[in-house]
Amino acid sequence: MTLRQIELVQQSFRLIEPIIDDVAILFYKRLFEIDPSLRHIFHRPRREQARLLAQTLSVFVKQIDRPSQLRRAVEALGQRHVGYGVRDEHYAMVGEALVWTLEKGLKDAFTSEVRDAWLVAYSWLAFTMQRAAARHADAGPQTGAVSAT
Repeated sequence: MTLRQIELVQQSFRLIEPIIDDVAILFYKRLFEIDPSLRHIFHRPRREQARLLAQTLSVFVKQIDRPSQLRRAVEALGQRHVGYGVRDEHYAMVGEALVWTLEKGLKDAFTSEVRDAWLVAYSWLAFTMQRAAARHADAGPQTGAVSAT
């Protein structure tokens, strides 16, 4: 990402932060319109799930200018999503729902330049998560490991 794209993502996110919980609810509504079968992946109440999304987006946006520090957390997120049943094709639907939601939440502030910046940011996020998920799946079940719990 360029510095300008990072700046645009962070500035636009600040505009929706005051209404982030409502924006996150809107995101899930749109995602389930795109593909109702995705409902089975989410087991938490919608408001709780929306709050988790809002927190994740907030962390991502605040650290987007430090991708090397952010990478481990994003990779861990991708690995966890394997267990939730997330498949590669779901990432495109999430990206579509995210862009639509940002457009609704930002209104006139959602310029083509802001859209492109978010697409680059989401592409990096999705690619990093998918790569980590694939490595996790390729590793197969961990046998012989001792659990600390």
